[in-house]
Amino acid sequence: MNRPAPVEISYDGMRFLITHNPTNATLCRFIEELKKYGVTTLVRVCDATYDKAPIEKEGIQVLGSCPGCTCSP
Repeated sequence: MNRPAPVEISYDGMRFLITHNPTNATLCRFIEELKKYGVTTLVRVCDATYDKAPIEKEGIQVLGSCPGCTCSP
């Protein structure tokens, strides 16, 4: 499945990367993209479709802001 390219937005000294929601099958490529953009914190805004452990293993903090998430940004 083709996914849209990530979009980077800068505002007032902050950077945001808008991406698709990966699956466990596409997680390796997703992590590569996150590292390419220097992502240090990932905020989920939809239901989790992937295991966050591989992302955290790469030193990227994973937070949730969707209903039912147990952590908050």
